[in-house]
Amino acid sequence: MRVIGLDYGDKTIGVAVSDELGWTAQGVETIRRQSGEKDLARLRELIGQYQVGKIVVGLPKNMNGTIGPRGELCQKFADKLAREFSLPVTLWDERLTTMAAEKMLISADVSREKRKKVIDKMAATLILQGYLDANSR
Repeated sequence: MRVIGLDYGDKTIGVAVSDELGWTAQGVETIRRQSGEKDLARLRELIGQYQVGKIVVGLPKNMNGTIGPRGELCQKFADKLAREFSLPVTLWDERLTTMAAEKMLISADVSREKRKKVIDKMAATLILQGYLDANSR
């Protein structure tokens, strides 16, 4: 069963998918958000294409572990996904994943312009890989 990982943002949704064994995460795409309906339609296509059985949504927590306004939006999005797709949805602590993705891209000497295009997909990959690693034990 494949797992899809999502980095939900104001303008984009980063998407990553696991391999069939649930060991590794690969970045798939960055969805440019248009409307709730169009965003869900694209996610439905990806869930069907990759035969996804579970959804992991990054939950941005404050450094002290509390959940702020951004985290609340992600919780609402996760609830919507669970209703829409009838799949199990897990929220996964994503603190510092975007920063880690940025550092990886900078160390790989990726230009600022290219980083903007892939940062959300990379963050989704890190979120999903963290979840897969924690649940493979």
